[in-house]
Amino acid sequence: MSEPSEKKTRQPNRYRAIIARVFEHHYTKGATEFEFSRDEFVAIATSLGIDLPKNLGDVMYSFRYRNELPESILSTAEVGREWIIKGAGRAQYRFKQVRLNRIIPREELLTIKIPDATPEIIGAYALNDEQALLAKVRYNRLVDVFLGITAFPLQNHLRTTVKEIGQIEIDEIYVGIDRHGRQFVIPVQAKGGSDKHGVVQTEQDIECCAEKFPNLICRPVSAQFMSNDCIVMFELTVQDDEVKVVDEKHYQLVSASSISADELRQYASRNT
Repeated sequence: MSEPSEKKTRQPNRYRAIIARVFEHHYTKGATEFEFSRDEFVAIATSLGIDLPKNLGDVMYSFRYRNELPESILSTAEVGREWIIKGAGRAQYRFKQVRLNRIIPREELLTIKIPDATPEIIGAYALNDEQALLAKVRYNRLVDVFLGITAFPLQNHLRTTVKEIGQIEIDEIYVGIDRHGRQFVIPVQAKGGSDKHGVVQTEQDIECCAEKFPNLICRPVSAQFMSNDCIVMFELTVQDDEVKVVDEKHYQLVSASSISADELRQYASRNT
């Protein structure tokens, strides 16, 4: 009975205590950015009397991509702005205030039905939403459909280092080509229902592609499950420290027989 309770205490509460103390050590009123080192976690955990997390990187991953920062940090941001954590080198990070923006699927967009080519055995054994989403995108060639190019999966969960950022991980990376011979690199983010689209991951995906694939055109994509089992595809970019949506489409994977003639005529009448 004590094990679930222990896990609950050891994860979010411990992480929040550490990141809050880091912020407290470095922040001065009016500051909009400052750097810190992951090495500081050791002394902080000792001073707080808590166990040091085995994976220090998971503390940073949690707040960069999944969880909200503690209220003690959020409350110091200027009106209309928020704190993000960016990589600043190996085990180095930077707190920075950026304009607050949230990318949320547009409910009013047309849902496009696609014949589902996902093998049933994949759906039966996918271990989590992210894995299932990446598999559905891959087997249904949704990157190709969405971007209008021929794309090929190159590697999933690519973990590498980027100059002046440090270690990063890209959920999946594709390379592609269009009818003009232009070649592309497409970093794909897979987002679960509670995950947020943030400037940090999009920016570091772009920087990684510029460093590793300098001759290819980078087109960052994010895929996300919606509540009605649709898959939202976003093409993203970063402008003035903000994530911007270049394009957005909603796809629903169905049996081929459930796509009506009227729906096909509707799709045929659309030019884009």
